[in-house]
Amino acid sequence: MTYIIGIETSCDETAASVTKNGREVLSNVVYSQIDIHEKYGGVVPEIASRKHIDKIDAVVKASMKEADITCDDLSAVAVTNTPGLVGALLVGVNYAKGFAYAAKKPLVAVNHIEGHIAANYITNPEIEPPFVCLVASGGHSHILHMKSFHEFDILGRTTDDAAGEAFDKVARVLGLGYPGGPKLSRLAKEGRDDAIAFPRPRHGLDFSFSGVKTAVINYVHNAQQSGKEINKADVAASFQKSVTDVLVRNTIEAAEAVNSKIICMAGGVSANELLRSSMAQAAQARGMKLFMPEISLCTDNAAMISMAGYLNFMAGIRSPLNLNAVAQLTL
Repeated sequence: MTYIIGIETSCDETAASVTKNGREVLSNVVYSQIDIHEKYGGVVPEIASRKHIDKIDAVVKASMKEADITCDDLSAVAVTNTPGLVGALLVGVNYAKGFAYAAKKPLVAVNHIEGHIAANYITNPEIEPPFVCLVASGGHSHILHMKSFHEFDILGRTTDDAAGEAFDKVARVLGLGYPGGPKLSRLAKEGRDDAIAFPRPRHGLDFSFSGVKTAVINYVHNAQQSGKEINKADVAASFQKSVTDVLVRNTIEAAEAVNSKIICMAGGVSANELLRSSMAQAAQARGMKLFMPEISLCTDNAAMISMAGYLNFMAGIRSPLNLNAVAQLTL
């Protein structure tokens, strides 16, 4: 049996998870800081780092207890070391290094984006590459052609604002607060998605959401300056439909370009209800199979890090105890 504990502190969730043979989740403990950062309208890096320090030991111990295993049972310690907020990452990396050293277990570094992709392997154990995967979150919008678990080509990427980032910025303009994405999606259910013709930019298979974000901001500001009342639900629904259409269009075209009949989604934005249903409809219409993580595994968690760590461990990948955190690292 291979037991891996995964540790995730890349942003504002302190998380730890133990998996058995990669795909069986024995524990998945997450401490969220949303309530703390909500009053600031977004994540404050210094506060996030300090909260990680406060909570990480308790979260890891709770994860081990829930999994009902001891340090002796572990095969390795996996930890997110890139990308993310560098202060937050450092908390997890340094804790994991101390844990691995004390337990005399190998240390395995995990790329956060690869972790999101690995969430699919937990929900859908039958999945194996090759396939095309859309990774959409607050900081990333990528389309990857996964040739194997560790080999991939980038078919498309964001050229400016990531999808989740655009959601958060538009939510802020509409006065919805933080976290913006889920609140905007809930409001969108009350509006018409064809009420306002926001742009659907095309840049090959790359993404550019800065333009549609700016279009929404201009629409709201022009209405305010002219004294017109706007229907926030219509704005939210029309914006969400614009972004969703682009994500679906580019992903389907990418899959067709490499003759892939399997599509996966990953990242926080993949929890969006409209995106999930729209991608499913588009995939079915073209005879493609769509896989998605369960909702709880779309946002930041440590089960996905443990799963990715398992794949790295089985591939013979090990990290030195002088492992550092890297805020930005390209795939």
